[in-house]
Amino acid sequence: MYVIVILAMIAGFLALRLYSVLGKRTGHEQEPALRPADERAKVTVLQPGPVAQNGGDSVRLAEGLIGPGAENGVRALIAADRSFDVPQFVDGAKSAYKMVLEAFWRGDRDELAWLCDDDVRASFEDAIAAREADGHVLDNRLVRIEKAQIVEASLNGRIAEVALRFEADIAAVTRDKDGNVVAGSMTDAVGTKDVWTFTRDIRSADPNWKLSETDEAA
Repeated sequence: MYVIVILAMIAGFLALRLYSVLGKRTGHEQEPALRPADERAKVTVLQPGPVAQNGGDSVRLAEGLIGPGAENGVRALIAADRSFDVPQFVDGAKSAYKMVLEAFWRGDRDELAWLCDDDVRASFEDAIAAREADGHVLDNRLVRIEKAQIVEASLNGRIAEVALRFEADIAAVTRDKDGNVVAGSMTDAVGTKDVWTFTRDIRSADPNWKLSETDEAA
C-alpha cells in the first residue's frame, strides 16, 4: 500500500486553527477545479506502508525524518500498527501538505472535506467564504518543501496522531475579481514553518489519515 496522502488577508479568521496557519501567509484562491470523484478515489492519502520485517528498523533507518523526542512515540505506533512505515508516511505527508494547500487556494471544498477532519474543514470553508465575499482570488504556488520531519507521535487507545514540522517556500499573489494584483509576488517566495497533525483510527477499515490540526512552528 502507498503512503500518499499558507499570506491570508482576512484577520477576522486568525482565531481559527487551520486558517491561522495557512491563511495569514498565503490567503489567495483560484477558481475551483474539481477532480472527478472516480479519479480522486484512485489517490490514496497517507495510507500505511507495507509491513516491515523489523519494526525497530523503520525508526533506525528513518534518520533525519524523526525529530528529538518523537522516537518513542513512533516506536509505540509501529508496535501497534506494523504497517506503519516512517519514510513512506513522511512522503505521503508531503503530498498531503501540497494537496491541502492547493485545495484551499482554489477553494475546493470537496477536496478539503476528503483530506481534513470536520473541524479543520469548517475552518477552511469559513476562510474561503470570507475571501469570496471580498472578491479575492488566490494565485499561489508551492515552490518547494525544504523539510518534513515527525516531531511528535502518540497513540491514545486506537487513535494515532502524528505531527510533522514542514518548512516550505510559497509564492503568493492575491488578485481582485478583475485579475489585478492587490498583494504578493510570484517572484518572491515566502518561507513558512508549520506543524501539521494527522490522525487515524488504526483499527478502522479506512486506511487514510486526515489532517486534524495545524499550528505555526516556532
